[in-house]
Amino acid sequence: MKRTSLTARTGLALAALAVPAVLTGCGGSTSASANQQVTSISVLDYYNNEPDKTFIGDALNTCAQKAGVTLDRQTITGSALIQKVLQQASSKTLPDVLMLDNPDLQQIASTGALAPLSDFKISTDGFADGVLQAGTYNGKVYGLAPTVNTIALFYNKDLLAKAGIQPPTTWDELKAAAAKLTSGSQYGIAFSAAATYEGTWQFLPFMWSNGGDEKNLDSPQNAEALQLWTDLVKDGSASSGVLNWKQADVKDQFVAGKAAMMVNGPWQLPPLDKAAGLNYGIVKLPTKNATDTEVAPLGGETWTVPQTGNKAKQAKAAEVVGCMNSDEMQLSMAKQRNTVPSKTTLAAQFASQNPKLSVFTDLIKTARARTGELGADWPKAATKIYTAVQSALTGKASPADALKQAQNNG
Repeated sequence: MKRTSLTARTGLALAALAVPAVLTGCGGSTSASANQQVTSISVLDYYNNEPDKTFIGDALNTCAQKAGVTLDRQTITGSALIQKVLQQASSKTLPDVLMLDNPDLQQIASTGALAPLSDFKISTDGFADGVLQAGTYNGKVYGLAPTVNTIALFYNKDLLAKAGIQPPTTWDELKAAAAKLTSGSQYGIAFSAAATYEGTWQFLPFMWSNGGDEKNLDSPQNAEALQLWTDLVKDGSASSGVLNWKQADVKDQFVAGKAAMMVNGPWQLPPLDKAAGLNYGIVKLPTKNATDTEVAPLGGETWTVPQTGNKAKQAKAAEVVGCMNSDEMQLSMAKQRNTVPSKTTLAAQFASQNPKLSVFTDLIKTARARTGELGADWPKAATKIYTAVQSALTGKASPADALKQAQNNG
């Protein structure tokens, strides 16, 4: 996930329950539709902001030309996408090509709205395990992400050097460094703890790397991770503003020199590089112990072929989806968008050519799909997690009690 998997959505579970009934028979097709000549296909995605809108549009147009079709493309906001898809599934007006944020794929696949990519012989060879896991539902791959991302620790080299501090590698080092780097209007660290999927996304590496998981939210491992965040806010090393900040806000704090370190992703590289006088570095997020392995969350958008009932259009849509995930397009989009190719061999090649992304490339090797444990039920867990984070950071409950309440809620 990048920025988008992170928007809180309401009423989806109820809407999703209603969809399977109306999808019955929607995958059927007549011989006429199978033999028709297709000249245009429709696409729906949430890349509605520049420069991603243009980058993705160029990639889609290239793949459409190879497939011999033109595109009728619609872009909407990330927060509106899932509800729209559920409505389209109900009215049998799904697009021919659909982009989904990877943690949403299983929810949509569970309704019967998507076709398995194996139906079109789209190869899944060479993709990172986390990428395939994110695109899989009930043992079948329904979507593939050309490029992926995750989060790491950005630090202001000049501020750390002035304070005589090395980038922290453990939680204790992080707390000590953040406290020492806090002075006046400058905080030691910034992160997003918003009451959205974005807040959950940023908390996951701390939770997972400590051995916690979303199945048992009230575990001691999860409580330790939440205690770390609570301590950083309580002692003033992190602003209470983290409760409302999106990742873009976190970036703004870092660029303005109001945060010496931040948790963020590679999509922030362009604005960071444009910031005059900003000398920054990137390292993996600290873990509780130096010997612990960081488990990062996998971000990125998957491309799918919906069950429209028109076999000829589905075949053309599959050509576009396959092209979007080709080696050529993966490398091109990764370079343009500061993301990482999803195929492991391409990622290694890309890292050697793009050193600023080497930390993220390394993390992607073992990055975990958010739906890996709970599948289509992930959104419920994500909501519980950010609710617990908010409760603990505002002092309404201890980290352990906040997580216990979240575990027992539903």
